[in-house]
Amino acid sequence: MKKQLIVGVEPDSIAHKLHIKKGDYLLTVNGETVRDIFDYRFLSADEILEFEIEKPGGKIKSFEIEKDYGQDLGLVFGQDLMDDYRSCTNKCIFCFIDQMPKGMRETLYFKDDDSRLSFLQGNYVTLTNMKQEDIDRIIRYHMGPINISVHTTDEDLRCKMLNNRFAGKVLKYLDQLNEAQIPMNGQIVLCKGINDGKQLEKTIRDLSDYIPNMESLSVVPAGLTKYREGLFPLEKCTKNDALEVIKTVEKFQQNLYNIYSTHFVHASDEFYLLAGLEVPDEDSYDGYPQLENGVGMLRLLNEEFKEAVLNYRSDPEAETVANSPLSVATGRLAYPYLERYAKEAEELLGREIHVYEIRNDFFGESITVSGLLCGQDLICQLKGKPLGEALLLPVNMFRAGEEYFLDDVTKEQVENELGVPVRIVPNNGFSLFDAFLGIETTDFRRQNYEQADRGDRWQA
Repeated sequence: MKKQLIVGVEPDSIAHKLHIKKGDYLLTVNGETVRDIFDYRFLSADEILEFEIEKPGGKIKSFEIEKDYGQDLGLVFGQDLMDDYRSCTNKCIFCFIDQMPKGMRETLYFKDDDSRLSFLQGNYVTLTNMKQEDIDRIIRYHMGPINISVHTTDEDLRCKMLNNRFAGKVLKYLDQLNEAQIPMNGQIVLCKGINDGKQLEKTIRDLSDYIPNMESLSVVPAGLTKYREGLFPLEKCTKNDALEVIKTVEKFQQNLYNIYSTHFVHASDEFYLLAGLEVPDEDSYDGYPQLENGVGMLRLLNEEFKEAVLNYRSDPEAETVANSPLSVATGRLAYPYLERYAKEAEELLGREIHVYEIRNDFFGESITVSGLLCGQDLICQLKGKPLGEALLLPVNMFRAGEEYFLDDVTKEQVENELGVPVRIVPNNGFSLFDAFLGIETTDFRRQNYEQADRGDRWQA
């Protein structure tokens, strides 16, 4: 029987009142073994609970309690999942991790494909690590949404793209999840000449059959670094390729909206910028369900910044700012937008704001998102430039909850090398405007985004 080590007990919790202590083990809840966090959460949610605790030395104590539905017992476990992470068994032709240089920190090379992280953190999973019993548990607990990297609904092509002979067969799980009305989101990483064109149309058409249970579908370009020696030969998308993708997506959007009142499928911001087009209006994004896939991020940033400016103009007690210069650094993708906002802020606030587009020399120039910029590129390209009293950097450049970049260069090192304080700015337009005002924001969550921020590094 699997048992879960308790590493702490919340003060004044149910567990604390029952004298459960650090070092005890949780054995069962309502007669069932607790394999991981999902068993614990769903089994312990009931109002009437029976559970077993093993004390050091092997003595087993049984408890029967009545509580509010969903009330937590107050137990703290050593791992978020209460189990080991499941690593990816695929060898995807577009895998970004396979395209990273050697010598980076070990954690960056771990490929997760754990369905539990889809529910906890919003990660996308391929389903290839799942067995029928995993699907049955999702259905039993009615967990959702589950985010699925589909890429193609052609079974043979999916096996080729994922380099996994089971990758096509597991698509049957989509039918089961749909029949059980489990909320889903889908993702297509587009590889030129592989799953575009007619294949893209087939995939969108097939997945639209799962509406409304499949709530949204994103189409994003494969990120290709300069470290692809020995890997599957993939080509970069051109402007014409991007225009074709957008044409296909928008054709389906129009048809699906007329039937289901949802646009369902969305092309990422990168396609619009590559095509030289403005990103669509806010109404096209259905509440931004694919924001962390880079879908609608620039539109939302624009709408938030515009609202922040209106609030400032209409507030007679709005804070005044110093006239000392500031600087902002970002990737190629977001640069035109940041430059536009900086000019508007300059005119409104009377403050000089320098905006710098940082070329990604570390991974290669085709990587344009700010979340994959490294500290050494910032230092190299900003040295000697006028930076003002502070350098503003988006939070997605940094490891979640930390102050260092992908290449392990720290915020402090950047500050020392450039001789200027670095201010980390949350990824929303309100915080950006506050930063232009000189107000530092410590809350890094999107306040008006209806889904939880998942901390994905693939942001502009």
